[in-house]
Amino acid sequence: MHEDCERVILTEEEIAGRVKEAAAWLDERFRGTTPVAVCNLKGSAMFFCDLVRAMQTDVELDFMAVSSYGNDTIAAGRPKIKKHLFSSVAGRDVILAEDIVDTGRTLVTLRNFFEERGAKSLTVVTLLDKPSRRKVNVSADFTCFTIEDAFIVGYGLDYAEKYRNLPYIAILKREIYEHD
Repeated sequence: MHEDCERVILTEEEIAGRVKEAAAWLDERFRGTTPVAVCNLKGSAMFFCDLVRAMQTDVELDFMAVSSYGNDTIAAGRPKIKKHLFSSVAGRDVILAEDIVDTGRTLVTLRNFFEERGAKSLTVVTLLDKPSRRKVNVSADFTCFTIEDAFIVGYGLDYAEKYRNLPYIAILKREIYEHD
């Protein structure tokens, strides 16, 4: 375990097993279609890659970036779309891979974004859900893990662009991110 981490809450093996379950669920749901799988950069990148690799269904890939944290540990309010899609989703089934549903504001912003662009459907798969922090009534269609309210890093999730490459998810020690 990295020295800046307090404890591991999800191991590499636990994550891999649940990602395979999410992929099988998506395969069943989208059998015979070619949905557009969208990664919300950067935090979802590891999850997204493992998820689409585990799927049997043909998917087209696209990427976007929505930010609500910056280098802070608390969501700053209304999320901002920093990077739009490369292609149109009008009339298409969309699979959105999210790293975490926390306050829910990012997910609401993204649901509105895809609706405004005429997506036929939106299916949200999230690696993590932190319902104790929810500010708006929204949820994913498939949640891999529900977690406690702690500041976590690893498997794509970061603090100030660090720790994304950890193969597990861990709680970051408070002294790393709390400043006097």
